[in-house]
Amino acid sequence: MSISYLLLLASCELNVWNNPYSEKDAQENVLYSVFSERPKHLDPVQSYSSSEIQFTAQIYEPPLQYHYLKRPFTLIPATATELPMIQYLDKNENLVSGESVDEIAYSVYQITIVPGILYQPHPAFAKDENDQWLYHQLSEQETAKVSKPSDFSRTGTRELVAEDYVYQIKRLAHPRLHSPIFELMADYIIGLREYAALLKQVDSQTTRDHYFLDLRKHSLDGLEVIDNYTYRIKIKGKYPQFSYWLGMPFFAPIPWEVDLFYSQPGLIKKNLTLDWFPVGTGPYMLTENDPNLRMVLEKNPNFHEERYPVDGMPEDEEKGLLIDANKKLPLIDKVIFTREKENIPRWNKFLQGYYDFAGIGSDSFDQAIQLTGYGETIVTQEMAEQGIRLETTVAASTYYMGFNMLNPIVGDGGDSAKEREAARKLRQAISIAVDYEEFISIFANGRGLVAHGPIAPGIIGYRDGKGGMNPIVYDWIDGQAKRKSIEAAKKLLEEAGYPNGINQETGSPLVLYYDVTARGADDKSKLDWMRKQFQKLNIQLVVRSTDYNRFQDKIRKGNAQIFEWGWNADYPDAENFLFLLYGPQRKVGNSGENAANYDNVEYNQLFERMKNMDNNPERQLLIDRMVEILRYDAPWLWGYHPKDFGLYHAWYQNVKPNRISNNTLKYFKIDGDMRQDKQKEWNTPVVGPILVFFVLLIVGSIPAIIAFRRREKSTAILSNRYEA
Repeated sequence: MSISYLLLLASCELNVWNNPYSEKDAQENVLYSVFSERPKHLDPVQSYSSSEIQFTAQIYEPPLQYHYLKRPFTLIPATATELPMIQYLDKNENLVSGESVDEIAYSVYQITIVPGILYQPHPAFAKDENDQWLYHQLSEQETAKVSKPSDFSRTGTRELVAEDYVYQIKRLAHPRLHSPIFELMADYIIGLREYAALLKQVDSQTTRDHYFLDLRKHSLDGLEVIDNYTYRIKIKGKYPQFSYWLGMPFFAPIPWEVDLFYSQPGLIKKNLTLDWFPVGTGPYMLTENDPNLRMVLEKNPNFHEERYPVDGMPEDEEKGLLIDANKKLPLIDKVIFTREKENIPRWNKFLQGYYDFAGIGSDSFDQAIQLTGYGETIVTQEMAEQGIRLETTVAASTYYMGFNMLNPIVGDGGDSAKEREAARKLRQAISIAVDYEEFISIFANGRGLVAHGPIAPGIIGYRDGKGGMNPIVYDWIDGQAKRKSIEAAKKLLEEAGYPNGINQETGSPLVLYYDVTARGADDKSKLDWMRKQFQKLNIQLVVRSTDYNRFQDKIRKGNAQIFEWGWNADYPDAENFLFLLYGPQRKVGNSGENAANYDNVEYNQLFERMKNMDNNPERQLLIDRMVEILRYDAPWLWGYHPKDFGLYHAWYQNVKPNRISNNTLKYFKIDGDMRQDKQKEWNTPVVGPILVFFVLLIVGSIPAIIAFRRREKSTAILSNRYEA
């Protein structure tokens, strides 16, 4: 290689060497994302976790969805022509007013869908020239040749019809599927529980080599197809929150052809199922599923007409969130999800521009985030210079410590009213002592809001400011809530019969037990911190760590005393939080979601009234009273509501984070040219110094090479003379 060539190479612009994506991907309109936990279920009847809904919400379309920009969260049509028409009936099925709650025996939701919506291309719909199904009766030889839907040579589609929605609701009762919402829906949808019993009986008479249970053959009393585009759902009583469920994938359509196709034994053996390759009408379809490596969503070529919102909140226009108003969705053609189990590789690839956004782990927080003199959270100078911006939102979630109310020490399990009163004051004292402001500062890098009750911010029924303060734990001073002093907690502890943490009747120190799931070394500091909080009251806290299954078993049986728990909202209504403390929902005996086993007569009565009411001032007063009861009884240490921090590159646009609406990929936009330029700028290898080093090495070696060759030549001449 000549010196002039090396110098020329050193001066040339080099391609990026560390790009993990193909050149083809770089040329496309692609969003690069990550996932850490492999999804277990992609079938909408079973899927419930956040690791799954990030995929399913882009593929399936329930009749309703949330407006992307408006707050509070507002339901709007997705495939429906309008919001459901709701009729209320008395026990004789006569029409009654929606405000006559005591008279309402049934609610009927009538939903009309938009004509002309098509499913994504899929072999389940493929037919031959004679209008016969191509792939509904596959032989073993045929299934041996395929491993994914794209391996089939032909695909088809068909129009979405009302029957598809009815078919999916029936699947909630399928004996071979285990829907996490079956029990709840069976309490509301007329005949669903009986339908499950019928299907179980039918299934028991079906041979194991025949997996298809044709739900079209079995009617369900609470469902009615009016015509191709209209169906009705009949539920018990009045349940206004049912509309929120109609915005979740549980109520998305499943065509019978797809159910039949994926029920073929040969495909099941190859894991070609609805759980692995979903089929929907949504903006994207899953084209690659390797959950140990990567998953790929691509634009559904059959996606129906949908436009970016033209209105939102007053600040949205200023933030550039209405630049794409009325543009056809989706704005991105392809989404590549790469599995990253470790934070450091994920963070480094984000900084290199290979992931378009990133969460912030504790190990990278100081590198990414700084606080201004006014306490405002902003990105560091280093991040700002890369054009990286911070988006934050308070999650519709709550993390709390629960007291087992069946326990005689911390709960209502005592024999006398005096003992129960003492336990209440003990809970109140602990509520003051455990300083969640400090916890958020130390362990969450300030990413959270202290909870004053069970309802998360942004949820209908939540109150902030002085009206939302918990007066048992806080005082309102200088325009803000301030935690009561430890002396106030000690006074309550003394009134509870434990002066300075000593049982005044027995003289023994108070020992309480804190049940947690098995922890790694990283969480030891959190547990040590929690012990110190109890130590402020001279209470000894014994941590009992166990695996998750054992922990769940202890909660179910009521064997825990104090435990940690959390809840993510299913929908933006107070009922979805307040039911967690409704007596009939208690874990012990009822297998409900009330892990604290709290049971207050007045609270239960108010809940039963509140849950059936429309949102109005009267309902808000009921919610306020329920929260007041909870604060006084203190069945939880209210903990905190986490705050989500996300970092986004400048080329990633139209982002308005939230935890309620999940079908948001269709609104996002990527400036691919900017990304490509920045990737080159941040990753082009600096080879000039290396090449100069080699040039100098070669130049420096030339005299030695010349001297060596002269010596070799001289030796050869002498040798020839000697031989002569």
